[in-house]
Amino acid sequence: MADENSDQASPPPKDETGSAKPKVEHRAKRGLAKEVPMDTFDPTAHFDWGTYYDPKNIFCGKFDCYGILGFDYEKFAAEKPTQRMITKRYRGLSRHWHPDKSKHPEAKERFQKIARAYEVLTNSETRKAYDDLRYDQEAYYKQYGSDVIYAFAPESDVVFVIVLILACINGFVYFAQLNRWKKVCERLAKAAIEDWSPSQGGSPESKELRMKALKIFAEEQKEFSASTTGTASTNNKKSASGKKGSKVTSKEKKELESASLRPIVEKLAYEIEDFGAGFHKPSWKDLAILKMAVWPIHVAVGTAWQMKYWARRIQKLELNEEEKIVLTERAVGNVVWEFSSEDEKKAMVKRELWKKASLKEWNEEREFAKLSKSEQKQYKLMKKHEKTN
Repeated sequence: MADENSDQASPPPKDETGSAKPKVEHRAKRGLAKEVPMDTFDPTAHFDWGTYYDPKNIFCGKFDCYGILGFDYEKFAAEKPTQRMITKRYRGLSRHWHPDKSKHPEAKERFQKIARAYEVLTNSETRKAYDDLRYDQEAYYKQYGSDVIYAFAPESDVVFVIVLILACINGFVYFAQLNRWKKVCERLAKAAIEDWSPSQGGSPESKELRMKALKIFAEEQKEFSASTTGTASTNNKKSASGKKGSKVTSKEKKELESASLRPIVEKLAYEIEDFGAGFHKPSWKDLAILKMAVWPIHVAVGTAWQMKYWARRIQKLELNEEEKIVLTERAVGNVVWEFSSEDEKKAMVKRELWKKASLKEWNEEREFAKLSKSEQKQYKLMKKHEKTN
């Protein structure tokens, strides 16, 4: 009886109600525990470490601790990676980037960052702080100090910076001087071509330049007429038999003369390298570094002269010739003084233009000379009327 009972299958278990549970015949139909998705992470192909605001290297520096271990914080749903998952990723990455195994030049640095990310994320306190500060830079600033927003720039080469600054200054000074010189050339050429009177802004220099240009133009015309004598005589015979040409007006004649003189005058004007009073073609003497070197000497000389001048005034001595020249130049201005001839300079010194009354009278005379004849006549009548009143 015992053997017979042992050969028979045991009855299925009964539930609390006493009814037996149905036996599951196939294993595939059994209920399984919650399945864990397979981790397809490849340590050899992971290079994107993400970014994080951590200027003081409290956590993982500029890289995201999650990103270093291959997690994407933005794609986290309700669940974040567990410590088991973090450890698994750390082991895979640390084996791949271990300095003794990897020949990559950044293997040691990467291995250290991986270890730091693992240390931060496996500690509950640092991980919580890391997650809380992810999008709160102000809290990071308050917690770790104000120096986090400042960083020193790489040290610049002082010599290079000084050379660059001096080169820029010299370039600016050169082109400014060139522009000043060109403007004087253009104005002088225009005054000579259009034959400006003193009232229009003409000067003895523009008159002299025009006369020189007319002389050159006459010589060129003479040479041209000599080379075309035969052709001209033939043309004259033909034109004599035909009708007479129309007469050229004085205005048209002046325009033709100006057009012919323009290239000659401009060439002559640009050949003048120094007009005086600082209006000269730029050269090495105009380098800013040279002027800066000479400037203290000029200041010292000017100061010494001024002290000597006041010492003589205290002694109530009369002005000497040098003092008269310097005071006159200061009164009329450096430009006017430099452009004046020697006779004009002597006349200005003789008139004692450093005195206000003399200077006022001299300025009125200069303005009067610029007026046209009709304007001068009106000016004289106005002055005469003022005196009678």
